[in-house]
Amino acid sequence: MTTTAPDDAARPAAPAPGTGSAPVRLVAPAPGDLVAAVRGRQVLVDGALRAATLRVADGRITAVDAYDVPVDGPVLTAPDHAYVLPGVVDTHVHVNEPGRTAWEGFATATRAAALGGVTTLVDMPLNSIPPTTTTSGLAAKRRAATGQLSVDVALWGGAVPGNLDDLHPLWDAGVMGFKCFLSPSGVDEFPPLGPAAFDAALRTVAAFDGLVIVHAEDPAVLADAPVRPGRVYRDFLASRPHEAETAAIARVVAGARATGCRVHVLHLSSARALDLLADARAEGLPVTVETCPHYLTFDAEAIPDASPAHKCCPPIRDAGNREALWDGLLDGIIDVVVTDHSPATAQEKLRGDGDLQQAWGGVAGLQVGFQAVAHGAAARGIDVARVSRWMATGTADLVGLPHKGRLAPGADADVLVLDPRVPLHVDARALAHRNPISAYDGVELSASVTGTVLRGRVVVRDGAVTAGTGRLLGRP
Repeated sequence: MTTTAPDDAARPAAPAPGTGSAPVRLVAPAPGDLVAAVRGRQVLVDGALRAATLRVADGRITAVDAYDVPVDGPVLTAPDHAYVLPGVVDTHVHVNEPGRTAWEGFATATRAAALGGVTTLVDMPLNSIPPTTTTSGLAAKRRAATGQLSVDVALWGGAVPGNLDDLHPLWDAGVMGFKCFLSPSGVDEFPPLGPAAFDAALRTVAAFDGLVIVHAEDPAVLADAPVRPGRVYRDFLASRPHEAETAAIARVVAGARATGCRVHVLHLSSARALDLLADARAEGLPVTVETCPHYLTFDAEAIPDASPAHKCCPPIRDAGNREALWDGLLDGIIDVVVTDHSPATAQEKLRGDGDLQQAWGGVAGLQVGFQAVAHGAAARGIDVARVSRWMATGTADLVGLPHKGRLAPGADADVLVLDPRVPLHVDARALAHRNPISAYDGVELSASVTGTVLRGRVVVRDGAVTAGTGRLLGRP
């Protein structure tokens, strides 16, 4: 990537963290500086790549002009072969602060996000203490985030037993919707909703046209599944069968049908639920669904035993299932792709010395998720415009952030540069999230995010991140 400004000379750039690739030469503006425009030969505008200059003022895109239009002020110019795309909007991130900041925190999570081209993330309401299930919990979360953000951050609320009266006040206070579990969450302070409580939450949220997002695994199916403690991945996989997802998703669809509430199925792992979701969509029910980069990247047969970095719930399944999820995206059944970045300390992740039933579940992939999906898409002949729609425009629309996830006049000037000539070798020790454990460790990807702009400000350049520039967002 190149930037231009009067009287500045080119300076060599260092490789970005997590890469072993050749450096990219950049010229001022430096990290933290504002740009007057972003320019590229392959800019994603209205769903198509074309040469363009994005004029920027007051943090917004003011115009989309021709590539060679004169600009008064610093211009960030991408190499001709690189893609200029809207910043990723990751609507599924576990920051864990306050209360479990040793697992992850706002400073480290948003730094990792910026390096991966994520300019907006939405934080999950559990794993922090207190959880975001009351307005006081929301206030604690906002206090913890203040001054620490390298990207913009919005917040989910939570629906748990006994907090029906908190849901509308949380909505009025600006949360993007409400997460719930149908099976145990893994932390005592965020218990699951039983059938009656789930229906009550849907009715309550439907009354103000809110959104309920659901961890959909059926507790009865999980209780009946074989649980074999040990290090063998296929045994762990058997303990979280496809039927746990399909039964729970059927329950979610029935709830949407009965109440009219908007519902969103989180982290779809099982492709066996695709027909059920397609039928719900054909019926006109307000049901959306996401999947995650790790389900699109890995397959069960290739996961080594005793690798807690790959443990997540629902689990990574077989290669045929993975390809069916890609088909679900292409067919429009799956709406969006999000990371479900869910890190933990080494003590929690390695608990049991490789016993996958004891280790904390969750894949840490915030910094590399977009690049992993872009890599997988390119290998399947899928253009980067679709990837951007799944991970930027679609996610922004899911949570109602119309100024995010697109390069258009009036939108926030949130931009990433993806360079297909700078391969990415993922080294977990060099990733920016707090604990250096990731399923992506050692993975080779075909392209890197080489620059990130947040509301017109350069937040990533030469592997340096501009801290403190992100904002807390509420629902418009």
